Amino acid sequence: MSVNVNRSVSDQFYRYKMPRLIAKVEGKGNGIKTVIVNMVDVAKALNRPPTYPTKFFGCELGAQTQFDVKNDRYIVNGSHEANKLQDMLDGFIKKFVLCPECENPETDLHVNPKKQTIGNSCKACGYRGMLDTNHKLCTFILKNPPESGDTGTGKKEKEKKNRKGKDKENGSVSSNETLPPPPPEEITPPQVVEEEDDDDWGEDTTEEAQRRRMDEISDHAKNLTLSEDLERTIEERVNLLFDFVKKKKEEGVIDTSDKDIVAEAERLDVKAMGPLVLTEVLFDEKIREQIRKYRRHFLRVSHLFCTHCDNCSQFCHNNKKAQRYLLHGFECVVAMHQSQLISKIPHILKEMYDADLLEEEVILGWAEKASKKYVSKDLAKEIRVKAEPFIKWLKEAEEESSGNEEEDEDENIEVVYSTTASVPKVETVKPANNKDDDIDIDAI
Repeated sequence: MSVNVNRSVSDQFYRYKMPRLIAKVEGKGNGIKTVIVNMVDVAKALNRPPTYPTKFFGCELGAQTQFDVKNDRYIVNGSHEANKLQDMLDGFIKKFVLCPECENPETDLHVNPKKQTIGNSCKACGYRGMLDTNHKLCTFILKNPPESGDTGTGKKEKEKKNRKGKDKENGSVSSNETLPPPPPEEITPPQVVEEEDDDDWGEDTTEEAQRRRMDEISDHAKNLTLSEDLERTIEERVNLLFDFVKKKKEEGVIDTSDKDIVAEAERLDVKAMGPLVLTEVLFDEKIREQIRKYRRHFLRVSHLFCTHCDNCSQFCHNNKKAQRYLLHGFECVVAMHQSQLISKIPHILKEMYDADLLEEEVILGWAEKASKKYVSKDLAKEIRVKAEPFIKWLKEAEEESSGNEEEDEDENIEVVYSTTASVPKVETVKPANNKDDDIDIDAI
């Protein structure tokens, strides 16, 4: 059964169709995986390599992907329903297939690995622009550009090389002989581009020009390193951040490296796990003093890891997931220095709360259930038992604050008296005064 490429278009006569995704779950336990049976046909309808939408699924689901091009098997680890993948494919089509101007799928991608850019051109309306390369899939596209973007020149060059190789094997061309020039139709544009690049390198040989070219090369090397790091598993990326923070501490520059640490965590895309790494490297038995000392490393003026807005950049501010990782890291520190810290748990939590590293809701949720993910189950329960005085104080403070809010609401109520209600009050007062006046007169 076929569906519209742009499924937001409900026109049954829409000319751009694609097959509906067919997903097949294989394996059990840790080896369970989802095979997209007709990914080749779907990708052909989208004019994109089948590895692109498969990798897109992996990026969105946080799962590993496998490509068996020879057997046309494209796999996403884990069990995923076909309808879920179909909805996810709509996101891929919107970002990487449809023209942003006319929403027509007749587009081509133009990848420039040297400049780390991905262009998009539409055959229908003539639009030409650049794609936003913030998505993780762009890293994969830059490393694996589409073959169709070569406009056939790559195939021609391969055919020419194959012909030359066959001629040499047959002995038809001697070492002293030269091949005749190729016909005009086989002269390809990439040769012209290469000549222009050579001219550019020969134009300026000053020290400044050489330094500029070396800077470009180093930038490209950084981009390649970034691409390789993002291909690693999340555990490996967390370990890279750990090594980075540990190195800063060993070099004695940890106090002024808060911005560098935040930038490295963002580069490795391990945003919320930053506090877990920081607690393990920066905290020991003197954790109460260190909370105040390294507060800036968790809460910075330029927000980075707030989940509520794109421009926010803090580790813990308004980010409940990061705060939970901070509590897990705190448990690990207690496990390493149990004899010195087990009795100080309420005070340590109070320090974190006063430093705005933790919110009430996160602390109360953490206290309700012990987890054995980072420390033993028995130690996790003991830590929560020791934390009960602070949890009790926190709940009472919350109740008092809610009570004060109710009182403030009562004080802010505006009472309006109607004119009809005031009339009987005046009438009831006047007779009483008149009676008193009459009595006084009689008495006199």
